[in-house]
Amino acid sequence: MRVAFFEVKDWERDYLRERLPSAQAHFEAVPIEPAHLPQIKDAECLSVFIYSRVNAEVIAGLPQLKLVATRSTGYDHIDLEACRARGIRVANVPTYGENTVAEHTFAIILMLTRRIHDSIAQVRSGHIERANLTGFDLQGKTIGVIGAGRIGLHVIRIARGFGMKVLAFDTQRDPFLAELLSFEYCDVDRLLAASDIVSFHCPLNAATRHMIGQAQFARMKKGALLINTARGGLVDTDALIQALDSRQLAGAGLDVLEGEELIKEEKQLLYERQNVEDVRTALRNRMLRERENVIFTPHNAFNSHEALLRILDTTLANLQAHDQGRPANCVC
Repeated sequence: MRVAFFEVKDWERDYLRERLPSAQAHFEAVPIEPAHLPQIKDAECLSVFIYSRVNAEVIAGLPQLKLVATRSTGYDHIDLEACRARGIRVANVPTYGENTVAEHTFAIILMLTRRIHDSIAQVRSGHIERANLTGFDLQGKTIGVIGAGRIGLHVIRIARGFGMKVLAFDTQRDPFLAELLSFEYCDVDRLLAASDIVSFHCPLNAATRHMIGQAQFARMKKGALLINTARGGLVDTDALIQALDSRQLAGAGLDVLEGEELIKEEKQLLYERQNVEDVRTALRNRMLRERENVIFTPHNAFNSHEALLRILDTTLANLQAHDQGRPANCVC
C-alpha cells in the first residue's frame, strides 16, 4: 500500500510508521499543494487534515489514487464529485472527540460568561477593576444547540449539569434522548429568540452554509452569546461583525472562522497574493480576533492527547480496511 500523509507532526509520523510497517509511506508536515504531486504520483491512498484542499487538480494529479482518508469528521475540504467521477472512496473519522469538543465549548462559554479573559488581562496589566469583570450565572439560562448529534448531545449533557435549560434543533429528532437528557426540540427561529447562548454543532454543506446571517441575528435575544466550534462557514462573518457592533450580540466564542487557513498566511497576503477576497477575509477575521468580547481559539477544540490518538487509530483502521478490500467509514 502506497500512502501519502500530509499535515503530519513528527510524533504522528512515528506513530503511523510504526503501525504501518509494510506500507510505502510519504510524509509532509504541510497541507498538500499541486507542487507535491510529482513526488507522490504513485500514491494509492492520500491522508490529509482540514487545511489540505483535495480539489479536482490534486485528484487529477494522482492517477493511482483509490482512497482519501481525512483525519477529521468534516470533509468539506474534499471535492466529493471529483472523487465519485474517478471511483475514489473518501473515508473520515466519524467519532473521536465528542466529549473533547463539548468540553472545549464550555471552556469558551465560561471564558465569556465569567469574564475570565478580561480578568487575566487586568491581572497582567496590574490594574484591576472588579466592576468591569461582572459575569453571569449559567444556572437557569437557556442554551440553544444547533445540531444535536454526537457532539451536540455531549454539550446538552454538560449544560444540564450546570442547571441550564436546553433547546435543540436537528433535522433528525430522538424523543427518547430528549426525555432522558431533559431538553426540547424546536425550530431554529424559536431557538434563536429564546436562547441566552447559541452553540453550533452541525456539519457545513450547501444547506447549512451561512445558515446564520443578518436576519437570524435580528431574531436572537439581545445580548446573547454565539459559540461556534463546528465550521466557520455556518455563520456569515459580515453579519456577525454587524451584530457585535450593534450589541445585538454581547459576545462570541469562536474556534472556527471562514477562511481561517489565511491566518497563517497574513504576511504573504501583503506581498504575494493578489486575490482581493482573500485580503477581505483576512481583514474581517483580524477585526473579530481583536475584539474584547470575542474569544478565538485556532481550531483547537479537537486537540486533546486522547482525541489525537483516536484520530490516528481510526485513520489507520480506515487504511487497513481499504487494503483488505472492506472499506470502512466511507462518505463517498
